[in-house]
Amino acid sequence: MTLQLDERQRAMLLEMGVRVWLPGTAFAVQADNDPAPVAPTRAAVASPVLRAPQPAPVVPKAPAAAPEALPVQPSDLATLDWNGLADTAAACTACGLCAGRKFGTLQPAAQTQADWMVVGDPPEEEEDAAAQAFTGAPGQLLDNMLQAVGASRTGSGPQGAYATNVVKCRPPHGRNPAPADLAECAQFLQREVELVRPKVIFAVGRFAIQTLLSEHGALATQPLGKLRGMVYRYRGIPVVVSYHPKLLLRNSADKAKAWADLCLAMDSVTPS
Repeated sequence: MTLQLDERQRAMLLEMGVRVWLPGTAFAVQADNDPAPVAPTRAAVASPVLRAPQPAPVVPKAPAAAPEALPVQPSDLATLDWNGLADTAAACTACGLCAGRKFGTLQPAAQTQADWMVVGDPPEEEEDAAAQAFTGAPGQLLDNMLQAVGASRTGSGPQGAYATNVVKCRPPHGRNPAPADLAECAQFLQREVELVRPKVIFAVGRFAIQTLLSEHGALATQPLGKLRGMVYRYRGIPVVVSYHPKLLLRNSADKAKAWADLCLAMDSVTPS
């Protein structure tokens, strides 16, 4: 069967890019006699298919790297007042202890100067939640001990006592602070001492003692039983070591020893 196409249909096919090659046409005869390809006319060239321009692929940006935590420099703290020091400690990320922190326990002192300064071990869960050193039963026992020597955490001058932790963040997962952690936070403790201007420092707990006696070398790592009964110095300030109140609650037999340590500290307080 021969396909019959009129001129209009042929023109439409050509515009669509379809070659019409029927037997007996001039195109077919020329193709049979001349193997060389015949250049197609303009109408025989297929019109290019227009496509909408494709947007360039979007390369996702890598998330911006968090700024590297820089160690706190002593010069950064040297001029801070109580509020600035507390705010800096609450936002500090200089060591890994910040991972366990809910609230920093360094709080502005209630007094401008206190003759007594009590430094305890790292904060526990109750202290972390209250954002305060020495809370709960250990805190009540400490208040009773201070009252026995005529001082309180709400007083000032000779009757004043400022209490703090040797590090300001609760260690994550209950781990002990590493020496690097203690060294970082010692700068905050140093500024606290400068602001409180105590006449004596009462150090209770292993890590508090290690930090405050760090100027004495290997002596700082000795057991408490070998360190008691002596007056040491931290930046020229007398330091007396003793048991942490939480340990006294577990072993009341050591309360008599703690009272002797308090009397030694009281004797070390120089007149204002």
